[in-house]
Amino acid sequence: MTRPNLMRKLNEGLEVKLTLVSAQAGYGKTTALSEWAKQSSARVAWVSLGKLDNDWIQFWSYVMTSIQQGIPSFGESLKYLHEQESPAAYESAIPVLLNELGSVTGELVIVLDDFHYIELAAIHHSLEHLLEHLPSNIHFYIASRTDLAIPTARLLAKGEFLHLDMRDLRFELDEGIVFLRDSCGLSLTRDQAAELLRHTEGWVSGLQLAAINLKRSGNIAESIRQFSGKQNHISDYLLEEVFGHQPASVKEFLLDTSILSQMNAALCTAVTGQKNSQEQLERLERLNLFIVPLDDGRNWYRYHHLLSDFLHQIGSKQGPDRWVQAHIRAAKWFESEGLYEDAVEHYISGGLAADAVRMIESNLLVLRKQKKSSVLVRWLSSLPEESYAEKPSIEIFYITVLVIEGDWSKAYQRAERAGIRYAAMRDQWSEADWKRVMGDLSYFCGITAYLQQDLPRTSYYFEQLNEYLPEGSGYQTWGGNRYQGHDLFQDLLSLNNDLNVVEQFLVKWIKAWGHKENYPFVGYQYESYCLLLYEWNRLDEAEVYLNQAMKRKDLKSIMRIWVQLNFTYSWLLQAMGRPEQAAEVLVLLKLSVDSPDYDVIVRKIEAEQAQLCLRQGLLQEALDWMARCGLSPEDEVSLPLLAEQLTLARVLGVSGNVEAALELLNRIYYLLGVHNRLRDRIKVLIVQSVVYQLAGRKTEALDKLGVALQLAEPGGYVRSFIDEGPVMAELLSSYMRLHEYGGRIPPASLAYVRRLLQIQNNSPEEEPKVYEALTEQETKILRLMSDGLKNKEVADQLNITIETVKFHIKNIYRKLDAHNRVQVLQRAKQLMIL
Repeated sequence: MTRPNLMRKLNEGLEVKLTLVSAQAGYGKTTALSEWAKQSSARVAWVSLGKLDNDWIQFWSYVMTSIQQGIPSFGESLKYLHEQESPAAYESAIPVLLNELGSVTGELVIVLDDFHYIELAAIHHSLEHLLEHLPSNIHFYIASRTDLAIPTARLLAKGEFLHLDMRDLRFELDEGIVFLRDSCGLSLTRDQAAELLRHTEGWVSGLQLAAINLKRSGNIAESIRQFSGKQNHISDYLLEEVFGHQPASVKEFLLDTSILSQMNAALCTAVTGQKNSQEQLERLERLNLFIVPLDDGRNWYRYHHLLSDFLHQIGSKQGPDRWVQAHIRAAKWFESEGLYEDAVEHYISGGLAADAVRMIESNLLVLRKQKKSSVLVRWLSSLPEESYAEKPSIEIFYITVLVIEGDWSKAYQRAERAGIRYAAMRDQWSEADWKRVMGDLSYFCGITAYLQQDLPRTSYYFEQLNEYLPEGSGYQTWGGNRYQGHDLFQDLLSLNNDLNVVEQFLVKWIKAWGHKENYPFVGYQYESYCLLLYEWNRLDEAEVYLNQAMKRKDLKSIMRIWVQLNFTYSWLLQAMGRPEQAAEVLVLLKLSVDSPDYDVIVRKIEAEQAQLCLRQGLLQEALDWMARCGLSPEDEVSLPLLAEQLTLARVLGVSGNVEAALELLNRIYYLLGVHNRLRDRIKVLIVQSVVYQLAGRKTEALDKLGVALQLAEPGGYVRSFIDEGPVMAELLSSYMRLHEYGGRIPPASLAYVRRLLQIQNNSPEEEPKVYEALTEQETKILRLMSDGLKNKEVADQLNITIETVKFHIKNIYRKLDAHNRVQVLQRAKQLMIL
């Protein structure tokens, strides 16, 4: 039936980014959106969601597939999405999806039906980011029983959010009369219809249920008067009435098949044993009994959620054993049809843990290929741990998923427990198989101990790995030329805060594994040690180890290692006074990328190029990067995007957008504190001090620098400071004067600051001269001079005498080693004072 008022409200969604239609079961959300979609002139991509779709990759793959049905060419650059390894990859995949959506012409509506099934935080975060940057011709319509878990306040404030609830979905009197007459075949007087709507509060399913009952009633007026109570009571009452009047065979059919999210005749026959299942399904449809056909051929159906929920309540009270048997029969049918996911779901619900584990184990390769990590974790969390205690392939796969998802503590605990358990099972396997299992577990125990900053225990497990598998675990090539899914580990050095202890650890394992020709796991040690040597300004040693690493054939195919080695090599060349070669390294790296994650890697390389441009004084090139990178200072900060967002903050600060830079840096600093990333916190503090200095806010700049120096001194940090160039030299000089002139007592030692300045002045880079810092008044005068004001105009502006202005200008010339106005302004720009 036509509902013009509701259709008009839904049409308003074409003016906003997001329309939410939220109400409890039975309010006709899906029907309303379906009717509106048929009438709309916009292209509509429809995604029907269920509990099996609560998986990041599967969810976005379904969205892409639905769009491709109307736009076959859509998503070419997103083919790698099906191969991602971690929900953490959404930060890089969503910008690519946004680019694809930006190329769509005309209005496109994406409907997400039954979104309440989606509970995964990673999906919510990615959708939030997508909505924030959605092109104006793309619109999301979401139907859900619950309100959204993603924040909508910002969209609402911008007029980009429309919310329809049960008040909008309720039938008005005239609509109710038409619905009862045309859809339910029930003619009532206007007063009777009004009374029925009052009792059901315009609830669509309530009207439908009432109509079914009223058709059997001998006294319609009396039956209407009996409807009372709140809405959920009415639904229970009406459903019981409808259910209670069905023949025994129909009741049994309904109860048995209510366990199914969707069904066809063959499946229903397998579950119920009734040979006439197709007739039963068609009869239920004719009775209007809350069954929904899913295809035009009437082959597949599903029950309305309201009826399904009601039947679950009845079934759980009347015959739980019968339900268990129904699940088992459904599982066997799905297994016979090769539908292993549904089979596992029903085996678990039927209490057959061994069969569920059997299905999981036999489909592990498929699970890996399809990256069904969320599904696997949910299954294994639902199963008794002892059911797969003797299945090392499942256990190890579970551990890999936990590592990827960042649950390192749980991964370590599982790996350690499994190692103890399998050590006692040595006699049950061949020696080779047992050593492989124990070696793989030692590998993961070592990795997770490292990620939790426990280096002695890491070495213990690496020694066990050497004992069991001298040539290394097969998982060391895990991920291959992929980059995504490893974004959390861009700078492995940042994961351990005691750099002196880290050096001993890294040298030990480079010596142990460096001579092995096909042992790419040693690349992580090379990567971290080269970073450490660079940080300590031991540049010649860093170059030696970098050359060793980059000559290894086994590392070139491990993209996440290869990219970071090249970044470090570029930094090294710049520090050694070879800027052209530093830039060339990044250009060649960009040209050589061969990975399904090409777009992700290139974006990281381009951010690195922008940072190098800042070091080389090429501000315009950095500004060009900022204009095209797709990042915004308002984006949610995240560890996978840390390097790019830190570069963005640098460019914002240099370009004068100080407040945006500082606000972004504050959010990054908080995130790093949560994750105990000391090295990265030091970097952020240094950038904050530089941005404050560029803004002329010296006190705040020195405060941030003081904290950075205090945190960095125990670890002997060097390059993080001196890579900032002349502006840091000026800051360090000012910091020293706080000591020398008896100012506030800074937390870092004078010897450390003096050493940094000495290294900076003696570095192979272009040697910056340390200039005496200007006072606040001198800085004000310098800025007015840069605006072209003459001495008298400067005096009038600052309410001081011309003689005072001349005195300050003389000091400015002396401090900046300049002899005229043009020269002093040029020097000030070089030092980023202006």
